[in-house]
Amino acid sequence: MRPTRRLTQRLQLEGARHFVASFDRPNIQYRIVAKAEPRKQLLSFIKTEHPHDAGIVYALSRKSVEATAEFLRANGLNALPYHAGLDQAVRARNQSRFLREEGVIIVATIAFGMGIDKPDVRFVAHIDLPKSVEGYYQETGRAGRDGLPSTGWLAYGLQDVVQQRRMIDESPGDLAHRRKLSAHLDAMLALCETVHCRRVNLLRYFGQASEPCGNCDTCLEPPVGWDGTVPAQKLLSTIVRLLRERNQRFGAGQIVDILRGKTTPRTTQHHHEQLATWGIGADLSDQQWRGVVRQLLAQGILSTSGEYGTLVLTPVATEVLGGHRTVELRSEPERAARSTSSARTGAAKAAAADLTPQQEALFQALRAWRSSVSKEQGVPAYIVFGDATLIAIAVANPGSIGDLDGISGVGAKKLEAYGAGVLEVVAAASA
Repeated sequence: MRPTRRLTQRLQLEGARHFVASFDRPNIQYRIVAKAEPRKQLLSFIKTEHPHDAGIVYALSRKSVEATAEFLRANGLNALPYHAGLDQAVRARNQSRFLREEGVIIVATIAFGMGIDKPDVRFVAHIDLPKSVEGYYQETGRAGRDGLPSTGWLAYGLQDVVQQRRMIDESPGDLAHRRKLSAHLDAMLALCETVHCRRVNLLRYFGQASEPCGNCDTCLEPPVGWDGTVPAQKLLSTIVRLLRERNQRFGAGQIVDILRGKTTPRTTQHHHEQLATWGIGADLSDQQWRGVVRQLLAQGILSTSGEYGTLVLTPVATEVLGGHRTVELRSEPERAARSTSSARTGAAKAAAADLTPQQEALFQALRAWRSSVSKEQGVPAYIVFGDATLIAIAVANPGSIGDLDGISGVGAKKLEAYGAGVLEVVAAASA
């Protein structure tokens, strides 16, 4: 039953009319990348694609929020932290700067965002896996409320899955509650691991059918699927042998070292070179093996146990080991290959805004003027003019007040208040 139906039923409003809008946000480009060094990946993403834009970065813990904000500041970005552990005055000040100033980046826990109505947020980034598709959709939906091209970017890796599973296992709720949390996580993992259009997957979750969008990473660069049955059997067999022969359980790192035949103090200490599976996975890189583990966890073939996230087999694993189930995996991109080239993304944004180099220069000049005016008046920049209106002005290149009249977002009051200033900026840019 749809949530709106349940709501009207409980309120005994069965005859009420229901108005349901589309969940689609076509101006948001959804991208999910394999997590390697998330802060460096985040920095590269922002500097390459959104160097002067306002954005929100979500992290799971307060410690990560502060460390990430400090890292971005140290690398020349205007980033501020926001979480419930900060002094209320600090939170209020940082939120006010985000709303009123140009190009401010807020690094936050999910405590930030509710009630924030800033239309020109150009990106929302996650450096930790959201707990649910609902949370992911709500948080990425804070980008691009003005309808202009924006990005929902997520870095996701093996440790995210292990951490989320552990948090569910340690949840104080009953079994039904933990199953509900697991179902939310499974849906989020399915979105991350899909080889099909992410938007189709996302909208299907909310009960809305759609066609491939052409504006997500899996549409722009379709991932390659491969038969991972044999690697999966090698990995599962290693876990079985460790338990049966040594009564040992380990996390992903140790299992991967065994499969790749990597001599470390820990493998030497446990004489793991004597295992029959030692080195049988040398054909895959460390990153590729971690991708195999992550996807086996996502598919429910593996699970984790205990504080250290040791790998254990699920009942489904027996089917894989017995050759009764094939395992389809998506290829892991090498770290050197960026998820989306800056040239392609930049071109997509320019095409969407349809700006020539001269128009882009005028747009940036108008943004600088807007920033100065908003500071003088003590109001958020978008109260003066939104980005969409500045783009329209840059395209129109007005030479008189009459040329400004009729441009979307330029009403009579704003024409009177800002018209002369806008024309001065246009004239100076054309000089």
